[in-house]
Amino acid sequence: MSDKSLKAGVIFAVAAYAMWGFAPLYFKMLMVMPAAEILVHRVIWSALLLVVLVLALKQLPKVQAALKNPRVIKILLISGLLLAGNWLLFIWAVNNGHLLDASLGYYVNPLLNVFLGRMFLGERLRRMQKIAVAIALFGVLILLFSYGELPWIALLLASSFGVYGLLRKQVAVDSLPGLLIETMMMLPFAIFYWLFFASQMSNLFSNDADLNALLIGAGIITTAPLLCFTAAARRIRYSTLGFFQYIGPSIMFILAVYLYDEPLHEARLVTFGFVWLALVIFSFDSYRAYRKSLKCMGG
Repeated sequence: MSDKSLKAGVIFAVAAYAMWGFAPLYFKMLMVMPAAEILVHRVIWSALLLVVLVLALKQLPKVQAALKNPRVIKILLISGLLLAGNWLLFIWAVNNGHLLDASLGYYVNPLLNVFLGRMFLGERLRRMQKIAVAIALFGVLILLFSYGELPWIALLLASSFGVYGLLRKQVAVDSLPGLLIETMMMLPFAIFYWLFFASQMSNLFSNDADLNALLIGAGIITTAPLLCFTAAARRIRYSTLGFFQYIGPSIMFILAVYLYDEPLHEARLVTFGFVWLALVIFSFDSYRAYRKSLKCMGG
């Protein structure tokens, strides 16, 4: 792999996770609308943009191949429902003062992925990975038993996205064609909601241009980071890509505390502390395993 390709991969990875991290700024501008209605526009305009991208990138044959496989369709239907639920909860959390919970959820997600890999894929956990998962779990339990507070938003976001990733591992479909099929499955429900339940603000003919631009732009906000992520994954090792995944929740954390003044009380700070410690251990172990694999390949 050339240095130029590696550098491009790093740039794409940073761009993807940065866009995911700054996404709350966008959804905050749509706070006047219910979360479900924002989700409707996210699905509709993402579907249109994804159709254009699939045709432009000549990936329609991959979509057609996936549609001929009943097992793939069943899994993508379930994963699509999980993705829609994840999107809905994230939008609701952002616009109802729970951005810190969303940040915690995406910090916990990589640790949960390791646990899910052990439970359902038979992947063996290294000793340091076991310690990291145990520390993160301990942090959540402290919040639950000492303060009587369960971070359900964070846990639901982490688990829904973790199970989504687990399901997508079960089907040999590239990210773009797979996302198109998932989104098209959501589309009839989104259109039905738009026609019969949406507020007047979803009427593009009566809105001002700024609001319509924000609604249509939800499609770009959804697909742009995914395209960057896919481009990064093609250029750098997946294990290397994992080191960039904390950019998103870190940006969310900073936005929540310093821009939106969400309260970071002692109980929540203790939980974040344990999760951050777990991620340090997890990242160190991943880096050590990555260096060891490079030596083995070189040898």
